[in-house]
Amino acid sequence: MPTTQQHISQQAQAAHASTGAALKTDTAAHDSAELNWKPMYPQGFPPRQGNNVPRKHLADMPVMEVPAGEKPGLYSHSPLHDTGSMALLLLSALLITLSYSKGYMYIQSFVHNMFSTRKRDNLFDDHTVSDLGILSALIFNTCVMMGLIAFYAIGYLMPGMQPVLSGSVTLHVVVLVAWSVVFYLAQLALYYVLGYTFSDSVGTSIWTSGYKASQSLLGLLLFPVAIALMVYPQTIEITLIIAISLYICARIVFICKGFRIFFNNLQSSIYFILYLCAVEIVPPVLYCAGAIALCDFLPSYKQF
Repeated sequence: MPTTQQHISQQAQAAHASTGAALKTDTAAHDSAELNWKPMYPQGFPPRQGNNVPRKHLADMPVMEVPAGEKPGLYSHSPLHDTGSMALLLLSALLITLSYSKGYMYIQSFVHNMFSTRKRDNLFDDHTVSDLGILSALIFNTCVMMGLIAFYAIGYLMPGMQPVLSGSVTLHVVVLVAWSVVFYLAQLALYYVLGYTFSDSVGTSIWTSGYKASQSLLGLLLFPVAIALMVYPQTIEITLIIAISLYICARIVFICKGFRIFFNNLQSSIYFILYLCAVEIVPPVLYCAGAIALCDFLPSYKQF
């Protein structure tokens, strides 16, 4: 006779075998159901009740396309993001600020220096070292403004040179500012020669003081124009027109003062016409041609 423990062990084995057989049966049935599964809505979901608009098939629905991006372009450098150009701009403003406290009388005498032709000594004719300091700062500011505006003007009027200018902004701006300084000194020397040739020392001093004052005031007027051109380069057409108009106005004021000083008789008109052609028309043309030639020469100079 089998013992009680053996009987219990046999019952457990029988139960385990029946459970395994049941699991195998369920697994086989589940696999068979997956193989024979069919979707309930193969043509899409049916329309809702009360909605007569038929549903579109999934294949007929539009597909969203990924928008194509634009081709990236080269980064265009400008004086606004150039350390050397901004250093020149800030330096000119700093020099004017430091020299203003001692030379503010010179700024107040702008109108007198630009229009007065009196040949007797007065308060405004007593130039001091402080006047020389503020004058130098103002002229340097004018040359910086002319260099910056010339940089943008060359890039706008000659698009083929834009990559060259953007390649080395600091070098081109420094060279254009230096060229503006040379242009100012050359014109000043020419005015001294003409003044001593056709007039006396007093008339020459009065005439050249008008040139210095007009150029100093021109730089102050060009300062906001240059800032606007650097911040908003898309307004280059308007800013260039304003800059050229300010330059022409400054030259007209200076020419009128020279006419009042040197015009004595009808014969003087011939010399005055020659002066306008040789001194007031040719030098600006030479300045523009020289600026373009320097910007064109710098890339080849860097290769050496």
